[in-house]
Amino acid sequence: MTGRLTALVLLAGLWTAALAFAEAPPETVCIQCHSGQGGRLAAPVEEWRQSVHAANGISCHGCHGGDPTDFTNAMSPERGFVGAPDYAGVPDFCGRCHIGVRQDYGESAHGRAIARGGAQCVICHGAHAVKLARIDLINEQDCSRCHDYGRAGEIKTAMVETERRIGAVETELARLQRLGIATTGMKGTLFELRNRFHRLFHSVEIDKVRHETAGFQAGLGEIDRRIAAIDATLEMRTLWGAGAVALLLLGGIVSLLIRRSYHDEERH
Repeated sequence: MTGRLTALVLLAGLWTAALAFAEAPPETVCIQCHSGQGGRLAAPVEEWRQSVHAANGISCHGCHGGDPTDFTNAMSPERGFVGAPDYAGVPDFCGRCHIGVRQDYGESAHGRAIARGGAQCVICHGAHAVKLARIDLINEQDCSRCHDYGRAGEIKTAMVETERRIGAVETELARLQRLGIATTGMKGTLFELRNRFHRLFHSVEIDKVRHETAGFQAGLGEIDRRIAAIDATLEMRTLWGAGAVALLLLGGIVSLLIRRSYHDEERH
C-alpha cells in the first residue's frame, strides 16, 4: 500500500511539472540565438532580462520587429524587422510606444539638441537594460556626464514630494486590496496620473515642472480622500460590529442572570 501511495505521489509530481513546463512561454528565436553566441552578441539578452521591458513581457521583436518564431526569417524585413536606429533616430524608435514622452522630449532642450548629440532615451534609460522611469534617474553622477547638475537638481527637488506621495498612495491601495476592498478604479487613476507625472522628467523645464506639479498633488489628494472615506466606513463597521458583539454578550449575561434568579425562586 505504501509503495502504491509513493508511486501516485511521484506521478502527481511529474504531471504537475509537465503542466508547468507546457505552460511556460517558449523563448523567442532571437533570445535563443543571441544567448548561444556569447560575448557582445549575448550581452543584450542578459541586460534585457533585468529590464522593465522583460518584466512587462516585451521581448526583442517588440522593438526590433521580425519573426520571433522562425530562425530563418527572424531578421527578415518582409516580416517587419527594422533593426536598431541610429543615434538621432532613437526618440522616434522608442516613441512608437511612448508617444506622449516622445512629444515632451521633442519639445525639450534635449530633443532640440539631438542633432548636436543631445541626450536621448538610451542615454538615461539604457538600450537593453531599460530602467523604469523613476525620480532617481535624475542624479548628479549621470546628469553631470553631459552638463552641470544645477537645473536637473532643481527639477528633482520640485518633483520629489509628489513622487513620495505617489509611493505612499500606492502602499495604501495595496493595504486596502489586502482587506478585500475593490481598488481597481483608484489604481487606474493613479497609474494614469503617475505616467503623466513621469512625462515631466523629459521636459527638463523647471517652470513647467513647478506649474504642473500642483495639479498632480491635487489629483493625489482626491485619491487620498477616497481612501480616507473607505477607512472611515471600515472603522464604522468595526464599531458597529463591536457594539453588536457587546449587545449579544450583554443579552447572554442578562439571560443567565434571569435563569439563575428563576431557579433560586423555585428552590425557595
